[in-house]
This record gives sequence, C-alpha cells and structure tokens, in this order.
Amino acid sequence: MSDRTWSPATTAVTAGRPEHVADAPLPRELLDPAHLAVRRALVDQARALDPTPSVLPRGGTTYLCAVDADGTAISLIQSIYETFGAGVVAPGTGVVLQNRAASFVEDEGHPNRLAPGRRPFHTIIPGMLLEGGALLGPFGVMGGAMQPQGHVQVVVRLVDHGDDPQAALDAPRWRVGPGKEVHLEPGLWQDDEHLIRLGHDVRRAQVQHPFGVGQAILRVRDGLIAGSDGRGDGMAVGL
Repeated sequence: MSDRTWSPATTAVTAGRPEHVADAPLPRELLDPAHLAVRRALVDQARALDPTPSVLPRGGTTYLCAVDADGTAISLIQSIYETFGAGVVAPGTGVVLQNRAASFVEDEGHPNRLAPGRRPFHTIIPGMLLEGGALLGPFGVMGGAMQPQGHVQVVVRLVDHGDDPQAALDAPRWRVGPGKEVHLEPGLWQDDEHLIRLGHDVRRAQVQHPFGVGQAILRVRDGLIAGSDGRGDGMAVGL
C-alpha cells in the first residue's frame, strides 16, 4: 500500500470505530477540535501506534437553575452517583434515585459512620447568592469533588471581578488533586512555573470535563442575566 493512502494517523482515526460508531448519532465529542488535537498528537511517523479508542467524558450529574418574574429562584443538582444510582425509580416519575449512602463508612467513631438519621458525605451543593439578604441569583458547578472548588472560582469571578455569568463560567479553572497536585486549564498554564517553585505538582490539563460544568443566573436592575458553561451541553434560555 502506498504512503499516499496509509500512515500512522490511520490507526489513530479508526481505533475508536468499534467503540463509538453504532446505530445512533456519533458522539459529538469525537469531532471537538480539542479532542482531535489530542488524537493528532498520538501520531508518530516513525512507528506504528497501539490502537486505543478515545475515552469520552462520563457523568451522572446535571445542574439547573431558574428565576421567575417574582424573584422566586431554584438551584438544583440531580446526581445518581456511580453508574446505576440506587437502582430504584421514584414511582410515576422515571427519576432514578441516587446512592450517595455509598459514602458512609462503618468504622466506629468515624464522623461519617453509618447510623440512623445521619446524612452521608457527598458533593451535591447547589448554590444561591444573596446580597444584603436579597436574592442575587442561583448558581452551581457540578463535577464531583470539583464542585466546591468550582463554586469558589465562579463566585470570585462574579463578586470580586464583576464578571457576568457567562464570563465567570467560561473563565479557566484550576483543580486541586491528591497530594500536591494542581491541575490547570490551558488559560492558566502561564502560572505553572510559579506554582512549581512553591512546591506544587503541576499538571497541564488537556481535557475540560474534569473542571466541572456550571450554570448561573443573576438579577440585575432591568431583569435577569444568565450563563451556561461551555464545558457542557446546557444553555441559558429566557421565556
């Protein structure tokens, strides 16, 4: 076969075919420019590739918020936790109940021990901003242990930087991992040398999904302004 019709890139392109091509729409993440850049980086003209399929983002959590004309607001995170949730569906709703009780422990004396009337540790923390006791707006960043870290960064953008919701959600984020790990989105890579000097184990992240996905609404003088995180597939809609 001639070099014009074959190259190591062919393996990178076709490796995901058995995993992701089926009688259904092609996962849109496969054609995302950032994902394609990662796949291209695997190509080495000097050797054959070990074919491995793309790993697509997985999640069992969704967040939504809404504010009506009277200023009534809701901030909601629904998460099944793990792949299967509790395996129980609320009658008449089709909603799968979560299994956050998996986060309990059985050790006597542990603060998160399993016992009647206790709530397990979890990361379901939909947010609501108030200003002087009055509603400023609901917001939330879903994504497991990234939630509290994402909340802090979004609130700093909204309150301290004065960003609108869309700008606050789109701003690059950091994520603290195990030990001294600090993961940086591309927009923060310029800070890696400073963090390394401080002793952090800095990782330049290539994938956005681990940095959470958020939504937010703010009340302004003339009405409402909303934003939807570009890392996910939501949208901001006014009715």
